[in-house]
Amino acid sequence: MTHQVHIIGGGLAGSEAAWQLAQAGVRVRLSEMRGSGEQTPAHETDALAEMVCSNSFRSDDANSNAVGLLHQEMRALGSLIMAQADKCKLPAGSALAVDRDIFAQGVTAAIEAHPLIELVRERVDGIPAEGPTIIATGPLTAAPLAEAIARTTGKDQLAFFDAIAPIVHGDSIDMSIAWKASRWDKGSPDGDGKDYINCPMDKDQYDAFVQGLLDGPKTEFKQWEKDTPYFDGCMPIEVMAERGRETLRHGPMKPVGLDNPRTGRWPYAVVQLRQDNALGTLWNMVGFQTKLKYEAQVALFRTIPALENAQFARLGGLHRNTFIKSPDLLDDRLRLRAMPHVRFAGQITGCEGYVESAAVGLLAGLFCAADLGGRDMPLPPPQTALGALLGHITGGADAESYQPMNVNFGLFPPIEDESVRKKQRKQAYTDRAREALAGWKASAIPALAISA
Repeated sequence: MTHQVHIIGGGLAGSEAAWQLAQAGVRVRLSEMRGSGEQTPAHETDALAEMVCSNSFRSDDANSNAVGLLHQEMRALGSLIMAQADKCKLPAGSALAVDRDIFAQGVTAAIEAHPLIELVRERVDGIPAEGPTIIATGPLTAAPLAEAIARTTGKDQLAFFDAIAPIVHGDSIDMSIAWKASRWDKGSPDGDGKDYINCPMDKDQYDAFVQGLLDGPKTEFKQWEKDTPYFDGCMPIEVMAERGRETLRHGPMKPVGLDNPRTGRWPYAVVQLRQDNALGTLWNMVGFQTKLKYEAQVALFRTIPALENAQFARLGGLHRNTFIKSPDLLDDRLRLRAMPHVRFAGQITGCEGYVESAAVGLLAGLFCAADLGGRDMPLPPPQTALGALLGHITGGADAESYQPMNVNFGLFPPIEDESVRKKQRKQAYTDRAREALAGWKASAIPALAISA
C-alpha cells in the first residue's frame, strides 16, 4: 500500500492519529519500533498504545473535571482510544481505569484490521525529508531520532523523569487488615462503590515508612541527568517525602473520607490499591511511583499493613522523558515551523497524560486529513478541552519555562460572568465547552467528509 501519511510511533497518540486519518479515507504507514527487535526502558510488550505507568485515564466526570470533559469530546469525534477504553473499563469510582492488556490488544487489533493502515515494525532514525509526516514517538523517543529532531529544531531537547508505580498480586494482600472502599463511599456502580483496597497505617507505622523512604537506596543518576526536573504529576514518593514528613498524608496516603470498618475511624494514613486488570488479580499501588532500588522496594512495601506477604507483578521504575519546546517550534496546527510537512503529536509535544496524548494525536490526524483534502479546518475553540490543550501547547505557554501539563480548567478562557458562583464555575465551563464543540464539529467534521 502506497501511503499518503507516514506516522512514526505507535503509542496512544500515533494510533489515534492513524485511526482518524484512515477513517477520513487517507492511506497511512504507521511505523512502530517495538516488535522489530527494539524496546524502550519502560515498555514490556510490542502492543500498540501500551500503558506503561498507571492503568487510569483519570476522572470520567464530564461535568466537573477537565479531563472528563476531554473524554467526552474525544468520544464525540470517534476516538479509537476512548472506544477501546470504554470496552475494557474496570471499577475505579469516578475514574476511567482499564485492563491495560485488553486495552492495548484492542487498539492493536483495530489498527491491524483497518484496510487503510499499514503497520510496519521498524525504527525510524531521521525525519523524512518530504511527504506528510506525524512524529508521535512519545517521551521515550529513540536516541537517533531524538538527535535528528534536536538538529532540525536547533533547540536543546528538554527532559524530565517519570516514575512507574508497582503492581501487586491481589491474592497476596491480607484482607483481614485491608478493606475495600472508595473515598467518601463515592465509588462506581461497577465496583459496588468499593473500588479501592485500603491498607491502614497508624502514626508509628507511617513514621517508620517515611524514614524508610528517605534512607532507602535509590537509582543513581548519570551526570547528564542530575539537573533534569521531575513532572509533579508523577513525583516519586521518596521525593515527596523529602519535602516534609506530612507531605504523603496530604497526597497519595491521604486518609480523609476512608472509614476503617474495624475501628469506625479514619486511619492516620492509608495506602490505596486500584484494580489493574479485568480479572481483579492485579492491583496498582496508587501514587506510589518510585526510584527505590528493587530489593529496597520489596522490603519497605512489605512493612505496609496488609502487604506483609505481598507478591509483586511489577516493581517501580524510573525512566527519562523527552519533549520539545512546542510553543516556539510548532504552529497552531501542530506543524513544525522549520519543516511544515512534519507534525508532532502526543507527549513529545509537552502534553502530559494518556488522554491528553491521544487527544493531540486526534487533532494532528484531523489537521493532516484536512490539508490533504485541500480544506481549511477551523481550530477547535479555546472554550473546549481540545482547544484549550492545543492552545497551551502551541502558544499559550512561555517556551523557556514550558513544562508538561495535564488538561485543566486553568487553560480555558476564564468565565467573566460574576453572577456565576465559584461552586458553579466547573459546570459553567463544561456547559460552555459542549456548546462550543457542537458548533465546531458541525463545521469541521463535514469538511473532512468523515462520519460523525
